[in-house]
Amino acid sequence: MGRKSIKADKNIYFRSREEAGLTRAEASEAMVYVSESRIDKIENDRTIVQPSDVVAMASAYKKPSLCNYYCTHECRIGQDTVAEIHPSNLAELSLGIFNSLNALNAQKDRLMEIAEDGTIRDDEAEDFIKIQENLNKISITIESLKLWISQAVADGKIKPLN
Repeated sequence: MGRKSIKADKNIYFRSREEAGLTRAEASEAMVYVSESRIDKIENDRTIVQPSDVVAMASAYKKPSLCNYYCTHECRIGQDTVAEIHPSNLAELSLGIFNSLNALNAQKDRLMEIAEDGTIRDDEAEDFIKIQENLNKISITIESLKLWISQAVADGKIKPLN
């Protein structure tokens, strides 16, 4: 194994490779088509990382959260459309989903009233925004759970369904 870097300001890709216990050569071999020199350039911010690089690194480093990081920090489209997911545990995620679903269940009749005429009137806007915020919370919690599952599969804690 190569020397451990003492560089202080390592980017997430650099830190992730080191956390996986891989040298650049080993990482390149695990990723097949990403060269050692490309990994060096990505880790030292001398080139723009491409989505295919991130997918390969996420798999090789067994760190699926790299994809969410890329989308929320480096992809212009993702910055506007993808929520940043923070690691959590299964109990927190489960409680979050159940709490959000219970809140949505309480809001469903109001949503039906608002949607009935196909428009959102001024007197309905505040309730609609609260419903939308709850739906966003559910969406983020579901994405967090999916990421938790992906990490558990990568760690060998659970077997993939397919």
